[in-house]
Amino acid sequence: MPRSLSLTAYMALARRGAASPQSFDLSRPAGEVIWAHANSLQKAASLIQLFTLLEVQRPGLHLLLTTAPGLSQPDHLKSNMYWQVIPEDTAADVTRFLDHWQPDLCLWTSGDLRPAAIEMTARRKIPLLLLDAEASALEDARFRWLPDMSRTLLQRFARIIAVDEAAAQRLGRIGITRKAVRVLGTLQEGGGALTCDEATREDLAKQLGNRPVWLAAMAQMDELGMIGQAHKAALRLSHRQLLILVPDNPEDGSQMADRLRRWGWRLAIWSEGQQPDEDTQILLADTYGEMGLWYRLAPVTFMGSSLVPGFGGRDPYEPAALGSAILYGPNVGRYLSAYSRFVAAGAARIVKDADSLASALATLSAAEQVAAMAHAGWDVSSAGAEVTDEVIEMIHDALDLGTLDQEGAS
Repeated sequence: MPRSLSLTAYMALARRGAASPQSFDLSRPAGEVIWAHANSLQKAASLIQLFTLLEVQRPGLHLLLTTAPGLSQPDHLKSNMYWQVIPEDTAADVTRFLDHWQPDLCLWTSGDLRPAAIEMTARRKIPLLLLDAEASALEDARFRWLPDMSRTLLQRFARIIAVDEAAAQRLGRIGITRKAVRVLGTLQEGGGALTCDEATREDLAKQLGNRPVWLAAMAQMDELGMIGQAHKAALRLSHRQLLILVPDNPEDGSQMADRLRRWGWRLAIWSEGQQPDEDTQILLADTYGEMGLWYRLAPVTFMGSSLVPGFGGRDPYEPAALGSAILYGPNVGRYLSAYSRFVAAGAARIVKDADSLASALATLSAAEQVAAMAHAGWDVSSAGAEVTDEVIEMIHDALDLGTLDQEGAS
């Protein structure tokens, strides 16, 4: 492993740093543990989806996800996913962290390089992979007083995935050999389509026939009035239109049902085994784990938790991967970069209130409009497939072999 005076100096300071209070609420699970670090919620979402694809091929795998200080816990963590803020970059804190979790592999997304964490992980011969290496993130202002710090840290990674040729060239100028670098693009959300029970889908599709359907997914109680007003406008254009309404929290289903009935809506309650008939105006889908079914049935999806502040929006890759055009509100801070990609591709449209939602639904009553948006959404959702497949293959190699050749050293 290459030596560096800069890194030696930094580690000396790291050893002097006082340990911060740190506790672990959960024990390390049995089996293989991948430690993945993200410096943004968007990167965290990409890593979660990567792991979701990987665990299908590798049962018993666990994900330890760390994020930079100041970020909240990412959404949609499953029982085999663990989250914590990354420890302070002192020798004592990193040692306690590594002793507790004992990761088998570390994935690091570009930026927020932490010398003590990276160096001490490498010393334990835990394979390190750097994803999403960008030219702008390869020079860290914190290390300007230690001139060879960036080069030394990057040499600790067995493989580096560069987002473009500019990043690969920057890595070369820093001193990283081209053998260690692959130019694949950005690890992006998308790719994995949610599953559903095909027999249930076929039965419901037959029942609905050619009825127009739209979906309001992950809706909050405070959005219910606006969604209802938009649906009332949609019914004036097409009296057979059906709204599938999915609460963000299925436990809110009974309260939503009471409110909708008071407003005069004719409902079918999915959790009670009720099926929509010709008189049903809203199917309240208040169950867990069936989003793959609803996205398949609805050519247009409004992504809830976005019209009112405080919820941050919900993942647009889910409907896009299943061919549904996307509408969304202005409060999507958790997924802003993802929605920006879909908007740029013509796959998503923002709405701000009941009137603009109704207007968008009217525009998307034209089949060619919906088809164009859905096709664009599919293109965006599948764009990261190559880098995802390559990274999964590298992870398998690292876990099976216990190491990857350390080709980054100059």
